[in-house]
Amino acid sequence: MREATIPIEDIGFIIIDNPAVYISITALNLLIENNSAVIICGKTHLPNGLFLNLNSHHIQQEMFRNQINASQPLKKQLWQQTVREKITNQGLLLKQITKSKNNFEFLASKVTSGDTTNMEGVAASFYWKSFFEHGFKRERFGDYPNNFLNYGYAILRAATARALSGSGLLNTLGIHHKSKYNAFALADDIMEPFRPIIDEAVHTIMQHYDEQELNTEIKSVLLQTLTRTVYFKDEKSPLMVALQKTASSLLQCYSGKRKKIKYPKLWN
Repeated sequence: MREATIPIEDIGFIIIDNPAVYISITALNLLIENNSAVIICGKTHLPNGLFLNLNSHHIQQEMFRNQINASQPLKKQLWQQTVREKITNQGLLLKQITKSKNNFEFLASKVTSGDTTNMEGVAASFYWKSFFEHGFKRERFGDYPNNFLNYGYAILRAATARALSGSGLLNTLGIHHKSKYNAFALADDIMEPFRPIIDEAVHTIMQHYDEQELNTEIKSVLLQTLTRTVYFKDEKSPLMVALQKTASSLLQCYSGKRKKIKYPKLWN
């Protein structure tokens, strides 16, 4: 057993993946007060629950009010931008993997306000058919490598939720995703353009590992995506920091200070 001491303010995430782990309420409160995300895994070893700070911004009420009062046209425009970013990133990754051109740039240009023509779905259908071997079907509870994708997406979702919460936004109120049962609808919206980072990691894992079940080493590789470098116009930053910048820009969109969300480029 290895013992280590880490300053609590340096902890971004704690993932608890063993039913024998005990953690005190005092420790949980300290982690949450320092905006650390505490993730609990279930029997399948996939993230099953998430603790987040509910009081992470000093002008919380004003932030919530701006978000709640956001107009439908604004939300539709933000979703249009988000889907365009996602499709563009899917196209760039697909080009890297298949070594051939694709029409994803064209598909991205056809995304309307609110994506009323569902170009996201059109792109996804072609993307998954081309990404893995013939016959792969992207399903939440599907066969390998869906289990790798699901774990990666769950970690990305938690990281996005943490960044949004830290910026003073309500994760419950999405731009596009809406469900009274979804506590992280906004995270599900904002994480969309970042998903290809997980897809790339899973593709790399499949080239280097024969295992088809999640193990500690593969989880570790997927977790490292949170420290992967992404690129803004005049700077580069780790994904965890970039998510905070993206969340902060969304906050400015709600308050009328910005027109667009600040999404990074995933590849330089």
